[in-house]
Amino acid sequence: MIRKNDQVIVISGREKGKSGKVLSVSPGDGKALVEKLNRVKRHQKPTPKLKQGGIVEKEAPLPLSNLMLYCSRCSRGVRVGLRIEADSKVRFCKKCREAIPYV
Repeated sequence: MIRKNDQVIVISGREKGKSGKVLSVSPGDGKALVEKLNRVKRHQKPTPKLKQGGIVEKEAPLPLSNLMLYCSRCSRGVRVGLRIEADSKVRFCKKCREAIPYV
């Protein structure tokens, strides 16, 4: 249930313990791009857009299984439930029962 613009925390791997905002999610691949996490260096040839080539640093996708939604009230990664409030689905933190809005 991780979506674009959600605040997430990494629970395993090289970036464990770091948090960031989700830039994009590809559910078919089971991966997500997180801002300023899992940075890799790629060699880039000069193109009309990028006049000068060189080594470019960019984010690489992280597996969704390594991410947890971040609850600001609990200040930690939490499991998420779904409930219906006022004819709309709302995600909520399983620890503190606080609603986590879709951003």
